[in-house]
Amino acid sequence: MRSAFSRRRFLQSTASLAFAHSTLGVAASLANRAKSDKTLAYVGTYTGIAGSGSNGEGIYAFEMDLLTGELSHRKLVAKTENPSWIAIHPSKKYLYAVNEVSSYNGNSGSVSAFAIDSASGDLSPLNTVNSEGADPAYLSIDSSGKYAFVANYGGGSIAVLPIQPDGSLGSAVDVRRDTGSIGSTVATNASPGSFAVSGHDAPHMHMIAPDPQNQFVLATDLGQDRIYSFRFDRVSGKLAPSNDAPFASLPSGDGPRHFVFHPNGHWLYAIQEEASTVVLFHYDSETGSLTSQQTISTLPPGFTGSSFASEILISPNGRFLYAVNRLHDTIAVFAISTTGKLRRVGEISTLGDYPNQCRIDPSGNFFYACNRRSDAITTFRIHRDTGLLTFTGQYTPVGSPASITFLR
Repeated sequence: MRSAFSRRRFLQSTASLAFAHSTLGVAASLANRAKSDKTLAYVGTYTGIAGSGSNGEGIYAFEMDLLTGELSHRKLVAKTENPSWIAIHPSKKYLYAVNEVSSYNGNSGSVSAFAIDSASGDLSPLNTVNSEGADPAYLSIDSSGKYAFVANYGGGSIAVLPIQPDGSLGSAVDVRRDTGSIGSTVATNASPGSFAVSGHDAPHMHMIAPDPQNQFVLATDLGQDRIYSFRFDRVSGKLAPSNDAPFASLPSGDGPRHFVFHPNGHWLYAIQEEASTVVLFHYDSETGSLTSQQTISTLPPGFTGSSFASEILISPNGRFLYAVNRLHDTIAVFAISTTGKLRRVGEISTLGDYPNQCRIDPSGNFFYACNRRSDAITTFRIHRDTGLLTFTGQYTPVGSPASITFLR
């Protein structure tokens, strides 16, 4: 009797233990899946530019749902002045933000470094250094993670900042300032009736980023209507003008703002702020030179009046290009042909005012528009087959959003 009871108890215990392990396994699996369906999103804001939207308080962290695109659990993680452009280190351990000011150490801007707590999303300040020019507008990092590049709009300069082993920034190892050769105050390719005039009073560096091979660094000067090409010394961080073609010229007054490389590395697309155009260039990765192939408007046929183009993106599959318009407040969608040339396929309203920067999430399924003057980020689902966008119904409130990036 005792033997039968013991055997029965043993079998029951074994079954209970197996069930418990199974339940724990399912719970762990669900937890892991839930975790894999989330990532952190960081939003930089304008905090102090009088008259043009300054309702942010610094850098915010959000939880981003990779299945629905929803941004939730907003948290202010860094109080820092005008972090209008942010970038994450390739290691995912550090975040860098420009401070778009002209009062750091006299008449310069600055760049701030933070350590990322990937569990909580919190940022810990590491240090702040001189950007070597007023009003820095753009920041990028080379693929090795050893150098940060910053473009100073007000100072008309670019700087290379070394990244230390602990993620902090060192003083610039190279600084280059543009002088002279200012373009027309009226864009060559402006729409009829346009008063879109912003930066042709002096050199204004607007963007700087390395090429896909990490061999050259390209930089746009909106005031000079040029895209500069520099050979990049990956050991010293020094830049040297390309011997073959130190810069490519855009039509006078058109104002090159941002550019993006196609995944194939051979095509570069530049968006012009005052002209509201996209120019396709063939990129020679051996010489760093650019050859113009096509110019197309980001605005619909028949448009008249003023609009400022802001951002340009390519879908991860390389099939579609997105160009963003401010004042017109739309996203123009283009199909990319086998030759790299663009064909307009549609447009959609950003459902907000003055989209400053836009970004595609790591999954390639969602498109985010930072509507600076309406204090909200709007979310769109990307249809991979057509490239078209559909609003998800999600408005995410955040004061004066300037840029968004993702940890994954």
